[in-house]
Amino acid sequence: MGKIQDKKEALLEKLSQEMKANGGLMKTSQLYELSLDYRKIKQFVEEGVLERVKSGYYGMGFLGKSEETMISELFPDGVLYLETALFYRGYLKTRPVCWQIAVDKNTSKSRFKMNYPPVKPYYLEADILMLGAEKISLKEGNMFVYNIERLICDCLKFEEKLERAMLQHLLRQYIEEPQKDIQKLLEYARIRRVTQKIQNRIGVWL
Repeated sequence: MGKIQDKKEALLEKLSQEMKANGGLMKTSQLYELSLDYRKIKQFVEEGVLERVKSGYYGMGFLGKSEETMISELFPDGVLYLETALFYRGYLKTRPVCWQIAVDKNTSKSRFKMNYPPVKPYYLEADILMLGAEKISLKEGNMFVYNIERLICDCLKFEEKLERAMLQHLLRQYIEEPQKDIQKLLEYARIRRVTQKIQNRIGVWL
């Protein structure tokens, strides 16, 4: 019994070290590399040693982290989108409850099967995913977010998904923005096929 306990403690120590090196989050395939099979992983979850964060991901202390840290570590290839992005750009006072994230259209949908934090993915073509994306520092972690010109275009493209009053307020804010880049806005509008909407909604003010 003593040898079995010693072996388990050694495995837990190794697991703890690897988890720490990976920011408290590991894929199932990484756990397999540590000689943990499905049965052992299930046992550790039941014992409270491991946390099942979402499909294919496990953590140790990960669920105690802030939402910002969790999002930045789970979706480093994503870009904060629409209202979530507007909050981090300073155009909204309150962050939406659900994290809106743009990802490559070929991204596995299983990545978003999670209860917390709530995430709403938007699947975009690879050639436009990083258009206007810039990496910024959150309170905890770093994340890509679109610049305001790209956000204006995409908010108009998906305006049926947004509150009308919020969109109108956003457009007024942009019109009054001293640092706005009209040339970039029109370039993005052409690529996102919303040139007519830009001209109709704010063209007279530009």
